[in-house]
Amino acid sequence: MDVSQKLAILAAGARYDASCASSGSSRSSGSGACTPSGICHSWTGDGRCVSLLKVLYSNQCRLDCTYCPNRAGADIPRTSFTPEELVRITKEFYRRNYVEGLFLSSGIFADPDIVLGRLVEVARRLRRDEGFGGYIHLKAIPGAGDRALREAGRWADRLSANLELPTSDSLSALAPQKDGAEILGVMRFLAGEIREAGSLRRNRPVFAPAGQSTQIIVGASPEPDRTVLRLASGLYGKLGLRRVYYSAFVPVNRDPRLPSGTPPLLRELRLYQADWLLRFYGYSVDEIAGESEPDLDPSLDPKTSWALRHPEAFPVDLARADREAILRVPGIGITGAARILETRKAGGLSLDVLPRLGIVWKRARHFATVRGAHAGIREEPERLRALLASPPPGRPESAGTRAPADPRLQREFQF
Repeated sequence: MDVSQKLAILAAGARYDASCASSGSSRSSGSGACTPSGICHSWTGDGRCVSLLKVLYSNQCRLDCTYCPNRAGADIPRTSFTPEELVRITKEFYRRNYVEGLFLSSGIFADPDIVLGRLVEVARRLRRDEGFGGYIHLKAIPGAGDRALREAGRWADRLSANLELPTSDSLSALAPQKDGAEILGVMRFLAGEIREAGSLRRNRPVFAPAGQSTQIIVGASPEPDRTVLRLASGLYGKLGLRRVYYSAFVPVNRDPRLPSGTPPLLRELRLYQADWLLRFYGYSVDEIAGESEPDLDPSLDPKTSWALRHPEAFPVDLARADREAILRVPGIGITGAARILETRKAGGLSLDVLPRLGIVWKRARHFATVRGAHAGIREEPERLRALLASPPPGRPESAGTRAPADPRLQREFQF
């Protein structure tokens, strides 16, 4: 099998891993471009789109996870790269400006230390032998030892160990050969190494400067959104993860333990929106998905849903309210709130100015005033709900719509 055939197979095998981003790296790199077979688009911390070569080292796997297209029982062509082949492909794609970096994962074809060692060998050769300055994201293989994980963090910008499912019960049912405690153990180790590296002097080696991320599959198991969000909130707070990625379950395998139907892409989108509220807007999980309503409202973004459940918090007077209260107004994002405060300091805030400050005024006007002046339509809660139950700004919602990997594509999710 030639290298181009391997690339087609191993790029296809990697496409369901959503935990792929390039934000947070301080390494310099060139500009990227699009090309077929293995190129994925990701986003930096400032919202810039970049291209990564996204492939598996091998799709041979000992594990038989029901949801995975590369499971041991799948009837698919099996192949593996050699480190030399991957280094050459990455170097050539980078030199031709096709990509700005590499996202490398693998099936578990041998002992975890051996598998991670192959991934590290690729990264080490790129950095040390080829002088590669682009972005590298490696999969941290659960079960690998501390020494192998430390070596991975030495050469990679970001590491990720995918939890896949939100509870140990679901993991036992759908991926019985995986150990949730083992995966979390790897994530805790990486978190400790990242914290320690951050406290060292700048002339010491840096460990995974872009941090770590993980993926949770949505819809393969029965947990409600509240469970998923509580897990994500804990990972952000306790382990300092940079991102939790949500991936709508795609039924690529037939198995009686798996649900049928189309991927829950709208649910994936709502979880990304809720995740944004947790990380940047000061909301708690209980506010977004409480015990009595553990699932997100599919017809409304979670910020508008919260606002309609708490009419006592509105309208917010944008001429007097603090930043936290302004951010609770549907249609006003982080940038919009900053512009409102700047305009207010200059004494120029009025209803006429607001639509020009980068906010979704069509939505915000129902929840805000300026010194008592109100431009919204006074509606009963249910009528207002029906009025606002529409697609998020700039993105139609349909069965074929997938949430963006980075919500900055939706104007900071200014819902």
